[in-house]
Amino acid sequence: MAFSPLVDELVESLRCLPGVGQKTAQRMAFHLLERGRSGGSRLSDALRNAMDGVRRCESCQNFSDTELCGICENPERTNGTLCVVESPSDLLAIEQAGDYRGSYFVLMGHLSPIDGVGPEEIGIERLLRRVREEGVTELILATNPTVEGEATAHYISDRLDGTDILITRLAHGIPVGGELGYVDGFTLTHAFRGRKPLSE
Repeated sequence: MAFSPLVDELVESLRCLPGVGQKTAQRMAFHLLERGRSGGSRLSDALRNAMDGVRRCESCQNFSDTELCGICENPERTNGTLCVVESPSDLLAIEQAGDYRGSYFVLMGHLSPIDGVGPEEIGIERLLRRVREEGVTELILATNPTVEGEATAHYISDRLDGTDILITRLAHGIPVGGELGYVDGFTLTHAFRGRKPLSE
């Protein structure tokens, strides 16, 4: 059943969000129209402002509404350590953990030749230039433990081969509170390869 063109357009527009199908989009649209008109107007304004005003940080490529994001502008962040992540959500997860105090570089993706995503599309040359110009001493490759994430990490590492930069990879393995019987073989393999002395 078709509604008015404006309702249909609202439903279709909501479907651009990840995980939102036809039924979910209809529920969202109907909620906004029935009981959430003020919230809908605020959402509309926030979307318009974000689409017009949010860009990439000139230094790390993270989302920012200024030339440099708050992390890159912060003089208290540890110089010399640079953490490479695939997305702003990865950066946010690390920041919320609260332990890392270095700088970041956000790739906005990973290498995927089958999808036409090469080094240029994710800014690897920009990353390498920043590593050289800023005197980075440790590069932490925090790409996801997927085939594409691993390939991206290896590509970056290969491009820096022969330098004296310490290149590290986040440890992968059994989550805290996890049970061995529920862990997949791939994760167990990484856990065994990344084992370290108990005294550390």
